[in-house]
Amino acid sequence: MRFEPREALDRMTNKAVHQGVVAVGAAQAYRTLDEAAGSARLLVVLDGVEDPHNLGAIIRTANGAGADAVCIPERRSAGLSETVAKAAAGALEYTPVVRIGNVSQTLEWLKKHGFWIYGLDERGEESYDKVRFFEPAALVFGGEGRGLHQHVRERCDFLVSIPLAGRIPSLNVSVAAGVVLFEWRRRRQATI
Repeated sequence: MRFEPREALDRMTNKAVHQGVVAVGAAQAYRTLDEAAGSARLLVVLDGVEDPHNLGAIIRTANGAGADAVCIPERRSAGLSETVAKAAAGALEYTPVVRIGNVSQTLEWLKKHGFWIYGLDERGEESYDKVRFFEPAALVFGGEGRGLHQHVRERCDFLVSIPLAGRIPSLNVSVAAGVVLFEWRRRRQATI
């Protein structure tokens, strides 16, 4: 530990709010799919979530719901950053993040290893509160504005929707993830 003048702390944080305390640590390491999938009951797979605030919120929610890992693609996705860490509010310490290549190929790999794939899509025919969740499962959430890519949608065993009462056809991806993840948790707890 060392004491520094406020100006030095401002430089270190790029003038972000720091309340007079700054910790410097190593960047969070990504895990491999093999490591994460081994004994997993639930994986969260993100298909093009580019907003770091959404990624952080999803990691935090995945941790709260008991998901084993969050998988993000190398391209067209937010990566781990200070913004993600701040939005995750400590969940990065407990929830592994897996960096994957192609989402479609990852879903095929997961299927070969016994996972059931549930894609959240506003056009899904199964309602999130009625679909039967099998384990191990992977819940797939699409990017902001676009949702799931067609190739990803085609690899899902179930396309699940959240019926909405308003005129807006979809929820923010991190909110939708929260709804479905905690429905999975509620059902899992009911069977234990």
